[in-house]
Amino acid sequence: MPSKTDLMSGKTYKPKAISGFPEWLPETRLVEQQWLDHIRKVFESYGFCSIETPSVEEHAVIAAKGEVDKEIYVLERLHKEEGDKEARLALHFDQTVPLARYVAQHFNDLIFPFKRYQMQRVWRGERPQLGRAREFYQCDIDVIAQDTLPLHFDAEMPAVIYEALDGLNIGKFQIRISNRKIVLGLLESLGIKDPAPVTRIVDKLDKLKRQEVEKLLQDETGLSKEQTDSILALATAEDISAIKPANEVMAEGLSELSFVMDQLKHLPEHAVKADLSIVRGLDYYTGTVYETRLLDIPEFTSSICSGGRYDDLASSYINKNLPGVGISIGFTRLFEVLNHYDYIKTGSKSPADILMVLPSDERREIAAQTAQTLRKNGFNVEMFHSGSKLKRQMAYAEKKGIPYVWFPPFEDGSPHEVKCMESGEQSKADPENWSPVK
Repeated sequence: MPSKTDLMSGKTYKPKAISGFPEWLPETRLVEQQWLDHIRKVFESYGFCSIETPSVEEHAVIAAKGEVDKEIYVLERLHKEEGDKEARLALHFDQTVPLARYVAQHFNDLIFPFKRYQMQRVWRGERPQLGRAREFYQCDIDVIAQDTLPLHFDAEMPAVIYEALDGLNIGKFQIRISNRKIVLGLLESLGIKDPAPVTRIVDKLDKLKRQEVEKLLQDETGLSKEQTDSILALATAEDISAIKPANEVMAEGLSELSFVMDQLKHLPEHAVKADLSIVRGLDYYTGTVYETRLLDIPEFTSSICSGGRYDDLASSYINKNLPGVGISIGFTRLFEVLNHYDYIKTGSKSPADILMVLPSDERREIAAQTAQTLRKNGFNVEMFHSGSKLKRQMAYAEKKGIPYVWFPPFEDGSPHEVKCMESGEQSKADPENWSPVK
């Protein structure tokens, strides 16, 4: 790493990427933007409204989640004034804490059920690896209600996510759904007082062998073999209709899960699956929980989209009962993994639909006027920067993947012409009413 002295002295510093902070070339960034636009369109089609919260929240609030404290990026000024009592701030770890604060702060101005989506970067101080970055986009949707939240919203979440992901042509994927009340009810019936350590270990079933999970349960939580066998038998059960509930909590969870799965019968067979091993390690989930796997890339075992239902979103901020359900696409994780496995097909290196040829510097005005007319008609137009040889201008359009090249009149009285770079066809055109031949 260069020192401040080195940089100030004018020494050449070889640039390099910062690990865990993805950065794309223009052609890949174009695809990323198109994907984000598609997801946004799907979210809005279901009535979710957009909000954006600051990149920072108070550190004490974010750290209240406990197990994430070591991964939080704290912000402090390099040179603080003596006696500075400014609140200690941190970059947000996810978008749940900001949402809780936002809903409490704007409670009197919101209409409930409040359906919001949020597509922003978040930051975590993790060890970078494929699909796990330190700065990344999340695309969240949540529904927040007062006092009671109808269960059909639990079914709407995976329906929205399926439509959003299916439109990206990422291959087959599967949203796996469970309900924490099922395993919590079983743990209660087994006399287990603290379920958190148990659920965190059970949540590792997709990454560890059953024998390894069994050993962790016995070694780290002190469970007996009989207790462990009961928990793992439930977590690996294939037919939820055959499960006999041990108590009312478990019965309620099974009923809710059956309702959600029934509401999703319209989706393709592979799209959703009841999976009781999904319990989500975070304790604030109280009912339905989701995780999503890429079926065509089985070697990548992490979830690319997850979430669930929680009983009270903002109890730390406001004396109101605000249950909700939400799900989050780990957008950068998904995009990075698919790019690694060559699922991202790039094309144009420019958002331009048309390159406007500049016949000469003397005819710049008519070229600029033509470009502006086309822009008003909805086209993205880049004008070449100098009156260079036509061969050079055409090569520029080809390298950037711009599909059409427009030739304004090279002489007074000459017609406009446009060339399709794919077919090679060139014809006369009127900038006022031109449209590409489909």
